[in-house]
Amino acid sequence: MKNQLISYLTQLLDTSANHKGLDWLNKQVEKISSEGTPSKFFLAFSQASRFFKKEKLTLSQDKLAQANELATGFQPEHWDELQTARTVLMLSYPQEKVAWFAAMNQLFETADMHEHQALFAALPLMPFQEDLIPRAIDGLRTNISLVFDAIALNNPFPAKYFPEANWNQMVLKAIFMQRPLYRIQGLEGRRNLALAAIARDFAHERWAAGREVMPEIWRLVAPFVNEMYLEDLKKTLATGDDLQVKAALLTLRESAFTEAKSLLESYPDQVAALDMDAIAWESIGSEFQRTRV
Repeated sequence: MKNQLISYLTQLLDTSANHKGLDWLNKQVEKISSEGTPSKFFLAFSQASRFFKKEKLTLSQDKLAQANELATGFQPEHWDELQTARTVLMLSYPQEKVAWFAAMNQLFETADMHEHQALFAALPLMPFQEDLIPRAIDGLRTNISLVFDAIALNNPFPAKYFPEANWNQMVLKAIFMQRPLYRIQGLEGRRNLALAAIARDFAHERWAAGREVMPEIWRLVAPFVNEMYLEDLKKTLATGDDLQVKAALLTLRESAFTEAKSLLESYPDQVAALDMDAIAWESIGSEFQRTRV
């Protein structure tokens, strides 16, 4: 799998026609994989920025499908060339567990912002993944959006490995940082009562401060709607704000609570205009992000 990943990522870089960068990368891969010298690996990881830019990769549908076959949930369409090259270097380092962790731990401790982005985004491609859970959880302490997003967004690692408390912490921080929740993989499958309560508390804090509520948070509430949450959704509907209303209606539509179904019947035209749930939530989330720019 390691060699398949390296080959795949190198092919993605090959589309940029950066022949100088690819020649350099291939030479570094050969040195790193054959010698396993930490100092040469660290130097190459740092120097990659001289040869590759922070420009988004361009992927065909075939390459997108291939990515998911190599690692379920892997979404390199959100990656740039520099982090891709750094991931190739990281995968090239000999994967003897003790030596590999010694090198990677040192790299994590000394990495700059963009190096951290590459390392955390590459978690689903790394070996020894269960041993990397504490490192990923520790990374959530950052207040740098670029680094936080590398862990939380478009990354299958948290949904697969995080304990519920750490998962909830990540989602709460995403809400606090106003990050797009629809880009958190596995969000629906890992909704839970504690997270719904956290979302509600956050909404009440925002209302008390006279501030807007991120409409996507109601997605976390949908399976758990009861009398208490229903009152919050009525308040959300009363705002008259298009995104807030859509979010509340989607939440009601997903709910099995009888009174939620009754309330939903009061909005037949708006409900009829809603897309399928996942598509509608993405639309709400992306539109909310655009209004904040």
